Amino acid sequence: MDKPAFAEIDVETLDRMRRGGEPLLIVDVREPWEVETCSFDGSLAVPVGDFVERVEELPRDRTLVVVCHHGIRSAQVAAWMRQNGFENAVNLAGGIDAWARRVDTTIKIY
Repeated sequence: MDKPAFAEIDVETLDRMRRGGEPLLIVDVREPWEVETCSFDGSLAVPVGDFVERVEELPRDRTLVVVCHHGIRSAQVAAWMRQNGFENAVNLAGGIDAWARRVDTTIKIY
């Protein structure tokens, strides 16, 4: 059976995963100025433009939650990752904007 090219979770699922201690890494594909504006604690910033060159930095032993501002760039990156052997990569639907609006309202919205 072919693995799906696209997998996605919502912010409430990510919140449950984090609270439950599930091993995961948030991979933030936004630009540096965006990450400076707001970010997830403990995330790894790998801008889209640098992604292919830095992909080997990513662990394969845990869920990789790919995030951006609204979930569009990260969806493309997560699909590319899954097509290139990262079966544990998922997109965060709505991105950090949805997280800031629905889970952690202390995060700056931009």
